[in-house]
Amino acid sequence: VVKTHNTILRRGAYADALEVIPYTLAENAGLKPIDIVTELRKAHAEGVVGAGIDVKKGRISDMYDMNVIQPLLVTTSAIKLATETVCMILKVDDLVVVM
Repeated sequence: VVKTHNTILRRGAYADALEVIPYTLAENAGLKPIDIVTELRKAHAEGVVGAGIDVKKGRISDMYDMNVIQPLLVTTSAIKLATETVCMILKVDDLVVVM
């Protein structure tokens, strides 16, 4: 796979867009989103794969320990649908050529 500068930039932008999800979840739960997202990043960096936002306790917890799981198909389908929607909007607005 050849990685061009454009491809790397697009992946970075896509990753940045996905970071809005935990930020919004924390904000909607009445938590301090910057603090929560920072703690979440730290937990993931320390190897806690199941780290997630526990909105009831207002902190980061291991979702596997709490038996909070979601089928992979649900997550991948939601991300695929959101991506297709954005591509359609950009295509309609003639902002980008979608292949």
